[in-house]
Amino acid sequence: MTVSYLGAAADTTAIDAAIRDFFTERRAEADALGPDFAATVAELESFVLRGGKRIRPAFAWLGWIGAGGDPGDPVAPAVLSACAGFELLHASGLIHDDIIDDSRTRRGHPAAHVTYAERHRGRRFSGDSNSYGVGTAILIGDLALIWADVLVRASGLPIEAHARVSPVWSAVRSEVMYGQLLDLISQVSDDEDVERAMRVIRYKTASYTVERPLQFGAAIAGADADLVAAYQAFGADIGIAFQLRDDLLGVFGDPLVTGKPSGDDLREGKRTVLIATALRLADEHDPTAAAFVRSKLGTDLSDDDLDRFRAILVGLGAVEDVERQIAQRADQALAVLEASSATSPAKHQLADMAIKATQRAQ
Repeated sequence: MTVSYLGAAADTTAIDAAIRDFFTERRAEADALGPDFAATVAELESFVLRGGKRIRPAFAWLGWIGAGGDPGDPVAPAVLSACAGFELLHASGLIHDDIIDDSRTRRGHPAAHVTYAERHRGRRFSGDSNSYGVGTAILIGDLALIWADVLVRASGLPIEAHARVSPVWSAVRSEVMYGQLLDLISQVSDDEDVERAMRVIRYKTASYTVERPLQFGAAIAGADADLVAAYQAFGADIGIAFQLRDDLLGVFGDPLVTGKPSGDDLREGKRTVLIATALRLADEHDPTAAAFVRSKLGTDLSDDDLDRFRAILVGLGAVEDVERQIAQRADQALAVLEASSATSPAKHQLADMAIKATQRAQ
């Protein structure tokens, strides 16, 4: 395994090296199934490695460091490889999420189903290009999920570490699916409840972004129950704050920075905490604004509609409310982290990541 650097914080170069090594090992399997299959798998590798901040593997790595893991230990490369499995899990979720939401772009590039549809057209294959694109993306997203498991299991972790990690890894894969289903049901049922929107965040984002990765690293190291509980509390608050920030960026973010068109969440009819909060406030103070939000959410908004939507969200105080929740959860998380038994290097890096995750612009 090629690893350029293993320190208190695993940098993206080291994580990417682990992912590239894994795909190199898979290439022979892909080549044996023919050039078209190999090209499809190559596109998956490109999707995984193109963009992204590798925060999930980084949190898993720091969970291990915080529980006493030593970057100089011979087992460290295996730990990093196992942590990199979270990036394949993430890729699977993104590919499927873009299909569900009919998103056309991801990280400034065409979404996977769009890429495969374009390949179908370019090769003049028979049948419907869009159907082929969706079908291929579903399957390649499934393959990413399966390979995430292969990467973890083939990482070289000691047998006893595998046994400790297995329940955490099973839980996070299940919770990602719970969150996706809750999100889809909430969207089609026009659910406006803030608590239900928060439940979607907890399962769809907080669990597999921060909370479970930290517990994954802790399990590898054999951490005690108190540290695992501290990681859970820290991870839940930071994961929720991360998604609340993402909800704001989905409406107010710069497309050149976020890699996705601004306002897509509104056009897709996402029942986010931001929208649920806005509707609660509008029902109490501004029925006209409430009627506009309900009539326009999930429609093809014009630029003027989008400007008015943003003005309503700000004017009602919904944006301020969400910003306040982000700050409160970040403060709670940092206090729990500071009081925990995590090692000093991990505390420093986790605090830095928490701040960046909740104050980011992309």
